[in-house]
Amino acid sequence: MVQESKNTLSPASLARLFHTPSLIYFTMVAETLSMRETARRLNVASSAVARQIGHLEQTLEMPLFVRESRRLRLTPAGEILYRHSRQLAAPLEAAVSQLSLLAGLKTGTVRIATVESVGLTILPGIVADFSAQYPSLHVDIRMASAQEAIAMVVDSEVDIGFTFLAAQHRGIEIAIRRDLPIGAVMRADHPLAGEMRPSFATCFSHAFAVPRHGLSIREVIEPFLTQDASRGRSFVEVNSIRMLFELAKTGRYLSFMTPLGIERELASGEVVFRPIADKGLPLNRFGMVIRKGGDLRYAPAAFFNLASSHFAARDGLY
Repeated sequence: MVQESKNTLSPASLARLFHTPSLIYFTMVAETLSMRETARRLNVASSAVARQIGHLEQTLEMPLFVRESRRLRLTPAGEILYRHSRQLAAPLEAAVSQLSLLAGLKTGTVRIATVESVGLTILPGIVADFSAQYPSLHVDIRMASAQEAIAMVVDSEVDIGFTFLAAQHRGIEIAIRRDLPIGAVMRADHPLAGEMRPSFATCFSHAFAVPRHGLSIREVIEPFLTQDASRGRSFVEVNSIRMLFELAKTGRYLSFMTPLGIERELASGEVVFRPIADKGLPLNRFGMVIRKGGDLRYAPAAFFNLASSHFAARDGLY
């Protein structure tokens, strides 16, 4: 039988510990990865933050952070505690937001994770409209891959995610969904621009660019790309949807993308989008997602409603 450390707390003692400033300080440090920035936001001395974190680590007998260069990184124990601390804090944050609304203050923060293709094109306009309507509300945006955005929503690190969905996920609810065709984007004077529905084989006979592994489109086109690998052709791989578009604009490359976020350029005729004709090519599913069973606080709910209206107005564009 393993002898318990004399410092080990009972469940009741741990529960009391988690309602002290230690957990508040820990959660903020986990978000900022900086004790100095946490001290600034909480208007306390950096030494007070370090003392609370040290007390928590000593009590749990586990390190929660490690220092890397000038920033901190969560340890595995810290990752677990942060995930659960966010879930503990969510109901209290919701209550504060509702009390603020009752008082007419309308304060709060909406935390968003977004894939690049939305974050650099559609989202800025939504954020600008939101800030105009709710000037006292704070917006926190994080650029992420599709998988990272989903994980952040599930773990309550963010309130709303704009992401692509390669498969079903039990931890999220899909509020807005768009099934987008995958095609080749190229300049209007490209040799293939006249073909309304080219095949992958036809596209692969020209210089082309594809998303790197980790982007949702790559997962969809990978089987077709693998079939062509035996021909030994070289191509460009990038982990940026925006760079795919910029490569297409050069006129040398065609890039495999969806039309999401480049509607203005397509309307101007600067580039053209040609859906791929190959059978068995699935659509790429985009969604605005929230955590399943989670209640949106005032600020996230306001943003959610505005974004929903925005996408409803764009129906028929894809």
